[in-house]
Amino acid sequence: MNLPLYLAEYSRLLANPEIPALLQRLEARIAAARAAGGKILLAGNGASASIASHLATDFSKQGGVRAMAFNDANLITALGNDCGYQHWIARALDFYADQEDVLILISSSGQSPNVVEAARRAKELGLYIAAFTGFARDNPLGAAADLNLWVDSHSYNIVECTHMIWLTAVVDLLIAASESNAPS
Repeated sequence: MNLPLYLAEYSRLLANPEIPALLQRLEARIAAARAAGGKILLAGNGASASIASHLATDFSKQGGVRAMAFNDANLITALGNDCGYQHWIARALDFYADQEDVLILISSSGQSPNVVEAARRAKELGLYIAAFTGFARDNPLGAAADLNLWVDSHSYNIVECTHMIWLTAVVDLLIAASESNAPS
């Protein structure tokens, strides 16, 4: 591996001029959800589930918005067993989602059947859907979302780390907005 080229790939992705406006749109939508009493719901598989868990904590603790990740083993195995793995996140939405909520779905390929099915169900429930995807730009999850933050890479690690940076940036945008609105 050529480490300088590897690190340059991150620089290229993070310097994408389209991304700041998309991240600001997501921050504004989350702030509106918070103002309406809504919360953030996050889900993904594997490392994307870990990112969802980490960011749910950051959104709540630092961003001041209620958030939860669908990655509890009992929730996954019970709903996967009863409804099929492809449908477990969609079914969790039936239990936990409110119309004011923002759903963040994370999938490196944008093709994970359970995550795509969750987007389909979220549309039926009237939720705002933000997708974090990679690999092919025209993936099913991105197409189903209201906002798709796509990483132009086919490397799982690069896609996942970029998703983490972008989501952390949204938390920091929420923090900055709260600080600028604080009474002096």
